[in-house]
Amino acid sequence: MDLATLIGIIAGFGLVGTTIALGPDPAGFFDIPSVLIVFGGTIAATLICFPLEEVIQALKASAKTFTSKRTMPEEVVDVMVQIAEISRREGILALERVETNNPLLKKAMQLIADNADPDLIHNTVIIEISSMQKRHGISIGVLNKMASLSPAMGMLGTLIGLIQMLSQLNDPSALGPAMAIALITTLYGTILANFIFGPLATKLKSRSTQESMNLSIIFEGAKSILENNNPRLVYEKLSSFLSPSVRKSSEEN
Repeated sequence: MDLATLIGIIAGFGLVGTTIALGPDPAGFFDIPSVLIVFGGTIAATLICFPLEEVIQALKASAKTFTSKRTMPEEVVDVMVQIAEISRREGILALERVETNNPLLKKAMQLIADNADPDLIHNTVIIEISSMQKRHGISIGVLNKMASLSPAMGMLGTLIGLIQMLSQLNDPSALGPAMAIALITTLYGTILANFIFGPLATKLKSRSTQESMNLSIIFEGAKSILENNNPRLVYEKLSSFLSPSVRKSSEEN
């Protein structure tokens, strides 16, 4: 689980909720018509912009930012070094028997076991990275669109509220509550854009960048093992992907 995403959302809503609770009328910040306009309007407009399956894909990708554990590049490097050790000790055909839940790692080991041409491995990683970035790009685009639509829906609700307020000018006592309700929709839209959709789009973009690096490490490791399956040399080559602070010294490999 990615605790940063969960902590950030809880902290953000917690701060807003605390501020509201400390005010004179917390119940006044909840209005069902405003919820319908902002939440419902954002979803409806998004469905106009994108096919249903792409919206569902974006929502599923957003959920994974809470549940899936991020794989760090140094962890991928360690795995590739272990694969190099197996291939050196038992031969590259032994990699066909290695069990893994990662389909890309499985594909890399199959390429090594098949003694694939380095150009084939290079082309494979380009296709895999391009395909992944396109999938992630769709989800990021949907979330960014929702981040731009939710404040617009909030403004739409505000305009509706102002029209209703102006229709009650003959009753000055109703103007204050009507104005408050009109502004609540803008608040809802701003919260959705800045605490939910915008940050999740940025998180997915960060995940996509890191997964691209992990893919590059996997397939570059496969090429290195085919060229020279010395685990130390494989690590020295793959450590170029890592920041100096997490690199191991040569004595540790």
